[in-house]
Amino acid sequence: MDKLLIQGGTPLKGEVAISGAKNAALPILCASLLSAEPLTLANVPHLNDISTMLRLLAQMGVEVTLDGADGLVLDSRALHNPVAPYDMVKTMRASILVLGPLLARFGEAKVSLPGGCAIGARPVDQHIKGLRAMGAEIRVEEGYVIARGKLKGARIVTDMVTVTGTENLMMAAVLAEGETVIENAAREPEVVDLANCLSAMGARISGAGSDVIRIHGVERLSGATHSIMPDRIETGTYLCAAAATGGQVRLTRTSSSYLDVVVDKLLDAGCEIDTERDAIVLRAPQRLKAVSLRTAPYPAFPTDMQAQFMAINCVAEGSAVIRETIFENRFMHAVELIRLGADIRIDANNAVVTGAPRLNGATVMATDLRASASLVIAGLAAQGETLIERIYHLDRGYERIEEKLSRLGASVRRVH
Repeated sequence: MDKLLIQGGTPLKGEVAISGAKNAALPILCASLLSAEPLTLANVPHLNDISTMLRLLAQMGVEVTLDGADGLVLDSRALHNPVAPYDMVKTMRASILVLGPLLARFGEAKVSLPGGCAIGARPVDQHIKGLRAMGAEIRVEEGYVIARGKLKGARIVTDMVTVTGTENLMMAAVLAEGETVIENAAREPEVVDLANCLSAMGARISGAGSDVIRIHGVERLSGATHSIMPDRIETGTYLCAAAATGGQVRLTRTSSSYLDVVVDKLLDAGCEIDTERDAIVLRAPQRLKAVSLRTAPYPAFPTDMQAQFMAINCVAEGSAVIRETIFENRFMHAVELIRLGADIRIDANNAVVTGAPRLNGATVMATDLRASASLVIAGLAAQGETLIERIYHLDRGYERIEEKLSRLGASVRRVH
């Protein structure tokens, strides 16, 4: 099993390009199921989760063709097996996103209840509730969601804001008869990116990016060409890594427009940030100031950046309170950060972090995707050698991370 070996204490400096967004690419890959014509995608990141989704689509009968360095063509005209088996989806929660498209186009689907990171309950009941409102007959048997029926437009009010739930219901609604209104919809940029792709395929969608999305169903969707948006969480992670090490970086092929609240917190921490049309420049102070935060659905502070900010607070001046409101188990990285010398106290869903004069390298273990990123940031800022175990989590969401960090001057290498 691979590990990551970091020799810390060197400020990050230089320029690196940000990859396409994993959380936008995954639902857009599933959107290929909605049309019998090819969907051509650009800026697709090379990640384990993407590979898993492509294998899942291929076993259903989708033809996947590489198109350049980061492009794909997906053709589902010969799809013959609308089933997502457990052994294909057990490692990735996003696999539930095939449910809506399969049901909309073929009138049936059998999808295993998904697995993924152990960061708390992320139930699929909102997906099922919405599809039932659209006329689907759904039962859950032996760990599978089995759905049948011809979908019709409906008014759907989700009990909670759910990104994958919003995306699944959007994809189901584009081929449903009549109008569907999704209220309390997720507003994330990745939802907007999916809506843009679906619109390019001929869908009629309005309101994406707001809490009310309207979809007028159409008889069929066509092929299209779409470029995946930049990964805002990868962008934020590299900004935090530069901040924690006292560095200066320029991130290209990205935008600050999806990261307003993260940029504001980095400014509060004492960083200087310049934004360009498709790039961000960060210059870190000699020592950061601790910043408190509270996670909440977009456009508030993203839960996927909470662990990274905990890491930079570990080396900042002062104390900060981090409150996690999205997932109940998302402080598991705190114990590992403490092994590096961090001063963190956990009380239910609050963490009080007091900056230490320095962190010291140690062996630590990743527990989930974003926890992995926090350990990388802390290892880069620590003195001495840090060995991060179980980095398969990291490979699910960060493309060629050791190569990109090395380009910024870090001493990082993968140990097999």
